[in-house]
Amino acid sequence: MDVRFTWMLCVLCLVVMVRAFTQDTFKEVLLKQLGLSEVPKLHKRDLVDLVIPDHVKNKYISMLKRNRVKRRALPSLAGILRGIPGNTEVLYSDTTTRQNLIFDMEGRIPKNSEVTMAELKLFKKPLDRANLPTKQSHRLVSNARVSVYWVHRQHDGTNRTSLIDSRLVPIRESGWKNFDVTQAVHYWLRNKRREPMFLQVWIEGERVGSHASEMAKAVRFTSQDPKDKALGKPELVLYTLDLEDYGGPGDCKEEAVTGKSTCCRQKHYINFRELAWTQYWIIEPAGYQAYRCSGGCLQPPSSLWHFGYGERACAVAESSPLPVMYLVKRGNRTEIEAAEFPNMVIEKCSCVTDGMALV
Repeated sequence: MDVRFTWMLCVLCLVVMVRAFTQDTFKEVLLKQLGLSEVPKLHKRDLVDLVIPDHVKNKYISMLKRNRVKRRALPSLAGILRGIPGNTEVLYSDTTTRQNLIFDMEGRIPKNSEVTMAELKLFKKPLDRANLPTKQSHRLVSNARVSVYWVHRQHDGTNRTSLIDSRLVPIRESGWKNFDVTQAVHYWLRNKRREPMFLQVWIEGERVGSHASEMAKAVRFTSQDPKDKALGKPELVLYTLDLEDYGGPGDCKEEAVTGKSTCCRQKHYINFRELAWTQYWIIEPAGYQAYRCSGGCLQPPSSLWHFGYGERACAVAESSPLPVMYLVKRGNRTEIEAAEFPNMVIEKCSCVTDGMALV
C-alpha cells in the first residue's frame, strides 16, 4: 500500500465521520481500507478451534498499548472490589492455565461519575520448585505470558471472550502484578449488566514450545476460593471522576441529546457483537466508544457569505486510530490479522466551515 493510497484512506475516514458515523458508513470505511467490495461470508463455525497466532496477538497488544486512552487528571478511588468468594475453578490444559474471576459490580460505581481507569491486581505466589519441569532445555525461559479476558455470556448460553490486557510475568518473582482492565469495565457498563463481571486469566508460555508451556504452569496466583489461605486475594481497583467537578471540556452534557447545546462530543458506542455483519468478522475489540459530534454553531453574518463563508457545522476536529483484530478468508482457509484503522475514534469536535475548523 503506497503513501498516496494510505493518505486517501485517512481522508475518506475523516470525511465519513464529519458527515455522520452510522453503521453503514462504518462498514464502508472498513471495506475500503481492506480493499474489499463486500463483507466476507463468515459463520460461527469459522471461530471453532480458531487459534490466534502469537505474532498476531503480540502485534494487537502493542497497538493497544500505543493507543491507550489518555487518563484524565485527578481521579478518585471508587473502591477496591475483593470479588465474590467461592470455589472459582482453575482449568489446566497442555498449553494454558485458565483462572476464572468474578466481581460483583452492581452499585459499586458512584452515580454521575465516569470510570477513568480500572486495574486488576493479582498476587503471584512464591515459586514452588516442585512445580518446575524436571527436564531442562538449552533455551532459558524466564517469563510466562499472562493475559486477561473479559467473558461475555451470550443469550444462547455460550461464552465469548475479549482480550483486555497482556504482559510477561517473571516466573521466579512473587508479588502483586497489575493489569489494565478499564476496557472490560466499560464493556460491562455498556451492556448494563445486573450480573457480576466475569474475567478470565490465561497463563501461557512466553514462546512456542513444550518447555515454555511447562515452565508457565509453575506460575500460580491467589484465587477467590476461601480455602486458599494465601494472603493477597485478587482485587479490582476502580478509579472514577465526579462529572460535576471534572467533566471533560468539549464533551456533551445531558442537554446535548435534545440538540440544544453548542458543538460538543457525544458518546456513541459501536457494539461489534450486536451487528450481524461484524459479530464473526471482528474478533477484537467487542466494541468501542466512537463518539459523534453534536450540537449547533454560531453562524457568520449573511453579509460575509459572498466572501466564501458558508454555514458552520459541528464536525470532527481531531481523531485517533482503533486497533482491530479480524478474520480473513483465503480460499478455504480462515486466518486472523491485526491492523490499526485511522480516524476511528473522535477526540475533539469543533465548528467547521468550508473544511476549516473555526473554534
